[in-house]
Amino acid sequence: MKKFLAVVLVLAMILSLAACSGGGAKAPAGDVPADAPAKVEKRVIKVTTKFVDDEQTAISLKKVVEAVNARSNGSLELQLFTGGILPIGKDGMEQVVQGSDWILVDGINFLGDYVPDYNAVTGPFLYQTFDEYLAMTKTPLVQNLNKQMEEKGAKVLSLDWVFGFRSMMTKKAIKTPDDMKGLNIRVPTSQLYNYTIEAMGGNPISMPYPDTYAALQQGVIDGIEGSIMTYYGTKQYENVKEYSLTNHLLGVSAVVISPKVWDSLTEEQRTILSEEFQKGMEDNLAETIKLEKDYEVKLKELGVNFHEVDADAFLKAAAPVYTKFDKWTPGIYEEILKELDKIKQK
Repeated sequence: MKKFLAVVLVLAMILSLAACSGGGAKAPAGDVPADAPAKVEKRVIKVTTKFVDDEQTAISLKKVVEAVNARSNGSLELQLFTGGILPIGKDGMEQVVQGSDWILVDGINFLGDYVPDYNAVTGPFLYQTFDEYLAMTKTPLVQNLNKQMEEKGAKVLSLDWVFGFRSMMTKKAIKTPDDMKGLNIRVPTSQLYNYTIEAMGGNPISMPYPDTYAALQQGVIDGIEGSIMTYYGTKQYENVKEYSLTNHLLGVSAVVISPKVWDSLTEEQRTILSEEFQKGMEDNLAETIKLEKDYEVKLKELGVNFHEVDADAFLKAAAPVYTKFDKWTPGIYEEILKELDKIKQK
């Protein structure tokens, strides 16, 4: 009997301790307001770009990433991958269109693979100043292209990340289209760039930009086309010393994200991304304008020769480019010129 009573007492003590333990683990109901907002799970988004760490666009993007991560209080984590570490160009755009948690910062020509008229808007020899192009991006014509692009699977956050007019970095001076004959010139994987370099007299060779440094050293290519920012930032002056100011295309990047990813974010997160990428664009533009002048001085000190070109000869040579795109909307070139006339008259 005594043994039975002892067992009963032990069981009673165990049940009592369990009850006390369970009650202590729960916070009093009054400590958590009933209307408290649900905790937002952190969203990780990769930002991928071709630009290397020393280039201004990458520097401005780093500021954007840091600002977004700090401002979102842990609800967003942007991770920046520069120098083409992650897929860029066509492959990067495919990731966006497929709905990956990516933001791609790369050439507008890759949007042109989905909405061809983008290539017309960034065609050769259209703009003489950055402001002309920036005004064009605000026109109904371009805004309509952005809507079409979103239907294709990529939401355009910006078309304004300018990094300068593109010119020729070669082993010999270029002054006329005749000087381009026989030269193998690296271009992005883009019909627009291929047609433009062909019209200017060169032989376009498509390859990823990170491969160009070795390709120049090995003689696979004779030159590349790009901005003075890229020339200095990627140290191509170590390979080629002639910079010919053709200004044939405007170097500018788009910032794109999947609409599925965008729509899955909170309104606050979308606001943070929009505002910080806008600030980054403004920082990139201001620094680009300043650094173009600084880099010209530094490049000359490094032995680079700058050459003016016969602009009229190149303009005339490039005119057929606008007739080569069957997928462009008929009359798009004329529409662009009308919008450009309006911009110049303001």
